[in-house]
Amino acid sequence: MTHPLSRRITDVLDLSPEAPALQFEDQWFTWAALGTLARRIGALAGTGRVGIMLRNEPAHVAALLGVLAAGGTVVVINPARGDDRTRADIAALHLPVLVGLPADLETLASQTDATTVAITDLDTAPVITAGSTPTDDRPGVAVWMLTSGTTGPPKRVDLTYDMLARSVMGNDPEHAAAPTQLRRGVAIVNSPLVHVGGVFRILLCIAEARPFVLLRRFDLEQWARAVREHRPRAVSLVPAALRMVLHSDLTRDDLAGVVAVTSGTAPLSADDADAFTEKFGIPVLTSYAATEFGGGVASWTLADHQAHWHAKRGSVGRANPGARLRVVDDSGAPLGPDQPGLLEVQPPQLGPDTDWIRTTDLARIDTDGFLWILGRADQAIIRGGFKVLPDDVRAALEGHPAVAGAAVIGAPDPRLGETPVALVELRDGADTDAPALSDYLGDRLARYEIPTEIIIVDTIPRTPSGKPDLAAVRSYFARA
Repeated sequence: MTHPLSRRITDVLDLSPEAPALQFEDQWFTWAALGTLARRIGALAGTGRVGIMLRNEPAHVAALLGVLAAGGTVVVINPARGDDRTRADIAALHLPVLVGLPADLETLASQTDATTVAITDLDTAPVITAGSTPTDDRPGVAVWMLTSGTTGPPKRVDLTYDMLARSVMGNDPEHAAAPTQLRRGVAIVNSPLVHVGGVFRILLCIAEARPFVLLRRFDLEQWARAVREHRPRAVSLVPAALRMVLHSDLTRDDLAGVVAVTSGTAPLSADDADAFTEKFGIPVLTSYAATEFGGGVASWTLADHQAHWHAKRGSVGRANPGARLRVVDDSGAPLGPDQPGLLEVQPPQLGPDTDWIRTTDLARIDTDGFLWILGRADQAIIRGGFKVLPDDVRAALEGHPAVAGAAVIGAPDPRLGETPVALVELRDGADTDAPALSDYLGDRLARYEIPTEIIIVDTIPRTPSGKPDLAAVRSYFARA
């Protein structure tokens, strides 16, 4: 039986075939063009695994939708990780079908026996080269998604059809009414498709029958042009992108029509949220999610922001409908309000009978149900017996007017065990140095929290979701 998510994709692609569906680099493509390539890919995929070397391009959106409409499993492959790592990934996966740009596939010719499908654009038929790997299924799994790999090598997580359907269609997808006409508003998708945020944004647009602008990556000029042209009511910005908008020359007129900005995937300081609201008059609604949950479990609403922000600033909001949150101690015993401990979650995306899922996040929940994320338990730095949370140090550094971004890790120390060290990226045209930054932190952090080394770099290495790539940061300090 066809899954509700697959049915919704097919229904929306056929709803108004000649209407505009997707804008890419100032060109509009119709739902028919998107659907034609999707069906071609879906016919090859069946219900088996299909590796897609995902890039933010229209043909890759069609490939993603085609596999999901057919009931197959999308195996996410990130070609931006480099040829050597991608070759090793492909060789280990033993995929029946592999989809990608011709140039991406050429680098892997000797690594796979898969049937390869070379895609270029929505107007060009795919070039299919038959392989010898037999079809295999991963029943119920819609996307085998790569995690961000913030602290180490990315791992794959099963995102089931049920999880994704509940994320974008509500908690009862089987009985969710399908759209009868296209939405008028145009969304902007600037999250990478190799990240769960990009897949979620695409599927949400499809579930709502909403046309959208697809950006290759977050580019301030292109994003601003799309916002001015389409005047969306809500936009989504990861913290790094939000800070770029905040410190740009854009004005409220450029963001006319926007009534809320949502922000997730990484911590955003309350100071940055307040500065954005002060400059643009637009509230920033932060959220808490994880790849393993298949979506968000806590967030701010506009009503909560208006009523509670000044008292609860810094929180990531309250539990989403259907989600349950609690904080436990190391033994798993639930803790009371405002007591810090490990966060456990029952995500609504996983259904009503889900066990508690323990995260690695330190958190507290107040008497009104607002959730504060205090940091990652597995990233805490113990400096001579004192606990340092890297997010606190990072947020303090990013409060400096010259700093565009920061990444903080623990470095081995023969006397203290570990000390915090930081990479710092400056804003364009800004100038400061490590001693000045240390002095700045002296008024904002305890002495044991101040990094023993601050290195200013041109660019902080980041994951596809925009978080600092802490494994790469560790490698940088190891080389240094």
